[in-house]
Amino acid sequence: MRNNIFTLFLNKVLNVPFWVKQVMYLKLSDEMREYACEDFLRNSDRNNIFSTFVPTITFKGKTELAERKCGFDNNTYNFLRFCAENLSMLEISVNTFLSMEEIAKYYQLCLEQNFIKNPNSPEIHAMAGYISGKFRIGEYFKQKGILDIDQLRQAILKYESSNDKKFGEILVELGYVTENDLKAILLLKEESKKRFILDHSVMPKSETTFSDDGQKYQDEIKTLKDENLKLKQKLLKLLELVKKNAQS
Repeated sequence: MRNNIFTLFLNKVLNVPFWVKQVMYLKLSDEMREYACEDFLRNSDRNNIFSTFVPTITFKGKTELAERKCGFDNNTYNFLRFCAENLSMLEISVNTFLSMEEIAKYYQLCLEQNFIKNPNSPEIHAMAGYISGKFRIGEYFKQKGILDIDQLRQAILKYESSNDKKFGEILVELGYVTENDLKAILLLKEESKKRFILDHSVMPKSETTFSDDGQKYQDEIKTLKDENLKLKQKLLKLLELVKKNAQS
């Protein structure tokens, strides 16, 4: 198995001085509060967090990975290979340079083909379906156990009679979910479309590249490189400021 890019990155972050971690924690806490995502931080059960969830490949999945009799594209087999190496959803995303939305779609495909096992957690099942586009927001909350079937039907009826309200707004208006619940999941859905590249010196080989549009993919890589450079410069300035404050 090749080096896990995310593990290498995480080790670098964990090895920075404590006073740097403190500033990073405060900044992240402020941002999570701003976007109503604190519940995601308080969720200490990693088995219920989609990003840290490790899919379990089945015997059928291992056989298909080895023989490739079904003739799926390389995307599917690359996903299965990383599942066989016990990588989490986040690690698969970072190591393949794919967005979490794209990973969720391959997860759903492999799940439907019985190449990976069904998750024990309703939260994982609900999140995977919602991020991949299989579930709409009402079905997401139902699968998660927040809505029952009667509440979902009532919300649908009210939504159909409303001309200017979104379905999520109807759920909040009926008191079935909170505004923070809605705000957080909508943000997570939007953020799942973004790719996160940590190390540009370790680019995927052609057989592990998932993009169908090479030029578009390269354009996205360039944009991310520029954004990462700007972020690095900002972090350096922040570190200099923190050092000056610590010395004063």
